[in-house]
Amino acid sequence: MSQKQFPITLEKLAAVIGARVIGDGSVQATRLVHPSDAKNASDLALAMEPSFLNLLNDSAAGAAVVSEEPKKPLPQKGFLIVDRSRFALAKLTEIFSEPAVRHPAIHPNAVIDMTAEIGSDVSVGPFSNIGPGAKIGARTVLLENVTVGAGTILGADCLVRAGTRIGDHVTLGKRVICQPNVVIGADGFSYVTPDPGSVETAKASGRIGKVNSQIVRINSLGTVIIGDDVELGAGVTIDRGTVSATRIGQSTKLDNQVQVGHNVVIGENCIICGQVGIAGSAVIGDRVVLAGQVGIADHVTVGPDSIVTAKSGVARSIKPKSVVAGYPARDKAEVYKEIATLRRQGKLVEEFRKLKSRLTGLENRTDKELGNKK
Repeated sequence: MSQKQFPITLEKLAAVIGARVIGDGSVQATRLVHPSDAKNASDLALAMEPSFLNLLNDSAAGAAVVSEEPKKPLPQKGFLIVDRSRFALAKLTEIFSEPAVRHPAIHPNAVIDMTAEIGSDVSVGPFSNIGPGAKIGARTVLLENVTVGAGTILGADCLVRAGTRIGDHVTLGKRVICQPNVVIGADGFSYVTPDPGSVETAKASGRIGKVNSQIVRINSLGTVIIGDDVELGAGVTIDRGTVSATRIGQSTKLDNQVQVGHNVVIGENCIICGQVGIAGSAVIGDRVVLAGQVGIADHVTVGPDSIVTAKSGVARSIKPKSVVAGYPARDKAEVYKEIATLRRQGKLVEEFRKLKSRLTGLENRTDKELGNKK
């Protein structure tokens, strides 16, 4: 639904998002706002949190979205009653969102190799560069200063925002969104020493047996393959594989500043939160959630449907449907029990000191009494 279809009635919105209308369903809305930010009767106020209902008393909005029918009269003429507020929010923001400001076609300052294939209704912004043999799917939008490498394929309806760098021979599916400054297809961080060095000897014995006399680069010959409907946050970096592909499954969402190492495989419908780091050759199963600043060690497997809580360090593979926390990551209930025990430690120490003091007093008293008897 585009901005040209506004204003839109509550009745039509209800049909689209699966809501129930209370009051006047013919009320028209042109903007979705916080109750305090409403400026006129055509604004639709979001008041799905109970604490926001009181804000509607002084709001200029002509209608509101709420999670339950108001128990007292409010100035708004109509209401949308939704069951699952966050899901309703997703649908509403999609309806009211403004499309990216795009160039109507190929900007004259863009550089496109003559062998590249550009689909219908593609937009390429200024100072963008499309390399030899690249293929850009229909209706895909490249904003300003975007680089698409040689032989790279972008599916239809992708949105690539400013400053994104997509390397050679990378494949993006349909409807992929890249926020600003994404880097896809950089070389992997992969090196080796001619003889076993400090890392290998430390792993084997726990000590530094030898030092690194020379560090030799392992070149990245593989690629990156990204599925349909994947979204990459600002500053995401995805390394290409060594000889195979780094893969991200369809509908997976990566937050800002996520690092995906070489040869990593991430499944479908995963949520990877901000500043997560996934080391080379790790495997992340379908529908996994990695909370903020989680670290995944190389060659580790995280089983499908697992959740790793924030700042956890995963050093060993995790079974499917696990909920883990801590460093090193282990069962969340076990970790929280340990934390609760540590919090009680100060109190236990204080109680121990009191008992020790009492015991010392009793011993001194007993010694004194025995001495008097003698």
